[in-house]
Amino acid sequence: MLDWLLAPIDALRPHEIQGAAAWHARLMILAWGGLVPCGILAARFLKLWPGQNWPQELDHPGWWHLHRGLHYLTGALTLIALGLILLPGGSSGAATTHRLFGWSVAGLAALQFASAWLRGSKGGPSEGASDGGTHGDHYDMSPRRRAFEYIHKFGGYLALFGACGAIASGLWHANAPHWMWLLIGAWWLTCLVLFGWLQRLGLAFDTYQAHWGSDLVHPGNRRPPIGFGIRRRPAASAANKAPSR
Repeated sequence: MLDWLLAPIDALRPHEIQGAAAWHARLMILAWGGLVPCGILAARFLKLWPGQNWPQELDHPGWWHLHRGLHYLTGALTLIALGLILLPGGSSGAATTHRLFGWSVAGLAALQFASAWLRGSKGGPSEGASDGGTHGDHYDMSPRRRAFEYIHKFGGYLALFGACGAIASGLWHANAPHWMWLLIGAWWLTCLVLFGWLQRLGLAFDTYQAHWGSDLVHPGNRRPPIGFGIRRRPAASAANKAPSR
C-alpha cells in the first residue's frame, strides 16, 4: 500500500519537479487549494458570527477579518509563487493547459482585489457620510456597489474553480504520487460537504441584513440579495439600529 501511495499517478513517467517549480507548486496549492476555500466559506457562512445575538447585535466583523486575512495571504503567496515560476528555468516547460488555467486564475485574482479596493463607501447609521447623512455605496446599494458584488461574488467562485483546474493539471504535469491526489481530493471533498451542510442549515446570510437588520427603512432591503442561495429574514416591524461602535 505504501509503495502504491508513493508511486506517481502515471506509471510510465517519472515524478520530477525540483527547485523553483517545486516551491511554486507548494505555495499555490497552499494558497488556492487551502486558504481560498476557507476564505470563501467564512464570507458565505459566518456573516452571523457564532453566538451573535442578531439583530440586537449587528455588523459583527469576525467573518470580514477571516475573509480578508486569508485572501491577502493568498495574494502574497501567489505573488511569490509567480515570481518563482518567472525565474530563468522556473517554468520547467509547464504544459499549455496548466499555464492557461494558472494565468487565468492570476487575472481573476487581480480582478478580485481591484473590485474590493474600488467597492465604494459603506454608509449606514453607524458609518454615515461626511455631511452627517447615512448615504453610502453599500447602504444605498448604488450601481457601483451592485457591480462590485456581482464581480466579486461570481468572480471569486470562478477563480476557485479555475484554481482546481490549475492544481489538477499541475499535479498531472508533475506526475504527482497517488498520496498527493488523495490528500488534496479529500480536502476538497470535505470543503464541498461542509459547504452543502452549512447551506442546508441556512447560514448563507445576506450581508446587508447582517450589517443593518431587516427593516425596510434600510434601502438595500428593498432590493433582492445578490448571489445564489442567500437567506434573508422577513422585514422587521420597526427600524433596526446599527451599533454605535
